[in-house]
Amino acid sequence: MRKSYLPESLGSIIDSFRCGFTAPSHANFGYLICGWLLCIGRHTVSRVIQAAGVQAGRRQHASLYRFLSRARWMPDELGRLLLNLLLPHLPELVEAIVDDTLCKKGGPQIFGAAIHRDGAASSARSAAGGGARLAFGHNWVVLAIWVPFPWAPGRGVAVPLAARLYRGRKGCPEELYQKRSELALELLELVAAWLPTTHRLSLVGDSEYACRTIVRHLPEGIDFIGPMVMNAALHAPPPRRRPGQMGRPAKKGKRLPSPQALAAQKSKRWRKIKIAVYGRRVALLIKTVVCLWPTVADTQLVRVVVTRDPAGRFADRAYFCTDTARSVPEILIRFSHRWEIEVSFRNAKQTLGVADPQNGWWRRPHGERRSERRPGAEPRGTRGQHAVQRTVPLALLVQAIVVVWYLRHGDAARDVSAMRKLSPWNRRKRQPSFADMLGALRAALWRHRVSAYPLPERVRRNLEALLDPVWRTAA
Repeated sequence: MRKSYLPESLGSIIDSFRCGFTAPSHANFGYLICGWLLCIGRHTVSRVIQAAGVQAGRRQHASLYRFLSRARWMPDELGRLLLNLLLPHLPELVEAIVDDTLCKKGGPQIFGAAIHRDGAASSARSAAGGGARLAFGHNWVVLAIWVPFPWAPGRGVAVPLAARLYRGRKGCPEELYQKRSELALELLELVAAWLPTTHRLSLVGDSEYACRTIVRHLPEGIDFIGPMVMNAALHAPPPRRRPGQMGRPAKKGKRLPSPQALAAQKSKRWRKIKIAVYGRRVALLIKTVVCLWPTVADTQLVRVVVTRDPAGRFADRAYFCTDTARSVPEILIRFSHRWEIEVSFRNAKQTLGVADPQNGWWRRPHGERRSERRPGAEPRGTRGQHAVQRTVPLALLVQAIVVVWYLRHGDAARDVSAMRKLSPWNRRKRQPSFADMLGALRAALWRHRVSAYPLPERVRRNLEALLDPVWRTAA
C-alpha cells in the first residue's frame, strides 16, 4: 500500500500485522483497513474498496475480493498479534468477556446463515409481554478483552480478540457441529495460550455461558464469573471422613438454601455496600456464601453473591465466582464489565457496519435457474466459506485498531471539548465514545491526505478547520 495514504501513527499499527501475511496480502490488508475506516454509510465490500481509493494505488479491486476468499491468512493469527498491541495497556489480571451476536443476512446463497434467536428484539418483546423473535443470518461467538481507559479510572472498552461462526444443527454436518459454549471454550483456550506468563486471565459470561461445558473445563489458573439462577441447588462442602470410615467419599454435603431462599431468610442479615458499576456509584444489599453448585461446577467450590436493590426497582439477583478468594465488590464490578461487549457489538454494527457485507457462496448468472428444486445454498468451492469466516473478524479487527490508535495517539479532553462545542445540548458528556475515537482517526487520515498536496500553509489550516467538524460527525 502507498505510504502517502497513511499517517505514521496508523501505518505503524498496520505494520505490526505484517508477519501474518505475504507481502501482497499485507498491502491488500492495509487498503481494506483504510477503506473500512473511511467508508460512510453501508459497509459492503464494494463500498469499502471505493473508500480505500484503490484506483489511486493502481490495484485491481478483484485482488481485494480475493483477499477475503482465497488469500492465505488466518484470523486467529491476527488476534494473537492484536493481543501483543494491547498488552501494554492491560493490567496483570486480564478480563475476558464472551458473548454471541447476530448479523442479519438475506438470501439463501450465503454460507453458514441460518435462523437464530434475535436477542435484542427478543428482550424488547419480552418486556412487552411477547415471546422470542427469530431472524436469519450469522451467529458469531466473540471473545473480547476489557481494556481500561487511562483517562477514566474504572471505565473501559471491550476489544474483540477472536470470533467463531456458530452453525446450527440443520445446516452443519454432525461431525462438525459445536455448541456456542464449546466454541467459547475453544476461544478461551486459544487466548490463554497467547497470554504471557506475567498475566492471568479471568472470564465473564452471561447465563448461556455460565454452564457446565465451560465452568467444569476451565484451563488451569482461570476463574469464571457469571449469573446464577435463583432456584439453583446449592450444597455445603463434603464433611471430613472419619478415620477408618468405609464407603465411597461423599462429593457434597447437606443441602443449602437456594439463592431465592437465602434472600428471604431472615436469620442471615443483608449487608450494605457501595460500588461503582455501569459508570455510577450505587448502593446494594448483599448476602454471600461459599458452597458447591454440583449442577454446573461439580465438586469445585464457588462464591455465591445475592444482591438486592434497596430502592426495590430491580428484582433480586445472584452471581457466582469460581475463585472463592475474590471479594464481593470485585466480583460485582468485574461482572458489570460484561456489558461493554454489548456496547462493542452495537458500535461494530451501527458505526462500522459489521453485518453489511453480503459475500457468501456465489450468484447464479441472470436468468439461470437451479438444476434441481432443493432448498439451501449451492456451494461453489470454498471461496464463499472463507469470505464469510474472514469478513466479520476483519471488521472486528478494524474496531480494535481504532481503540489501539486512540490509546496511543488520542486526546480525550480535546475530543470531548470539540464534540461538546458541536453539540452544546449534551452537557453530560465527559468521556469520548467509540464514534469520537473513529472520528479522530478519520480526521487524522484526511488531514494526512490533504497535507500531501502543495497548498499554502494558511490555506491548509483554514481548510482543516473547515472540514474538522465534518470528519468528526461523519463517524
